[in-house]
Amino acid sequence: MSRRLIACGFLGLALLVSACGAKQAATGGTPSTSKQAASSSSSAPSSTSTPAPSSLATPPPAVAQAPQTTKCVGDSLSAKVDMEDAGAGQRHAKLVFTNIGAAPCTLTGYSGFQLLANGANITTSTKRDLDPGPTTITVAPGATAVANLGWTVVPSGDESVTGPCEPEANAAAAIAPDDTKQIEFPWTFGPVCGAGEITMSAFYAA
Repeated sequence: MSRRLIACGFLGLALLVSACGAKQAATGGTPSTSKQAASSSSSAPSSTSTPAPSSLATPPPAVAQAPQTTKCVGDSLSAKVDMEDAGAGQRHAKLVFTNIGAAPCTLTGYSGFQLLANGANITTSTKRDLDPGPTTITVAPGATAVANLGWTVVPSGDESVTGPCEPEANAAAAIAPDDTKQIEFPWTFGPVCGAGEITMSAFYAA
């Protein structure tokens, strides 16, 4: 009798343990991997970053332009001759060009030159001196450029030694380099002997 009761007790205990195990499997006692993955995904920091704003290109600073200059021409120049030292039959002077225009202009080289008597051309020739030689100079408004002049008052050849060696000029005309307009001005320095030859340098800054 007692053995039968013990056997019944073990059987009941076995049935109870089996029932508990089935209930745990049915109710999902072990956490699901999908829930863990979802939790892990929600806690991980986002890998998407906000792009940095692009900087606008800065334009280069403006470069100041040098003022444009043009060649000096007769319309923007006045002319005169200033006498310098004289001696031993030689005369030395300067041909002076003044910029009477409103803008800077440039001079390069030698002037044309002609002696005049009462508006008519008289015998004149020029000989170029290379001291100084041609160089480009800029003449500001109101500024001057000069060229050296030289001539003789000693008769030569068949020129008269008792009167004027050559016809005497009372005016002269100069022409700026690479221009055609004559600029007239007074000449009060007597005749130019030696067939009216005048030595002339290139223009340089005064």
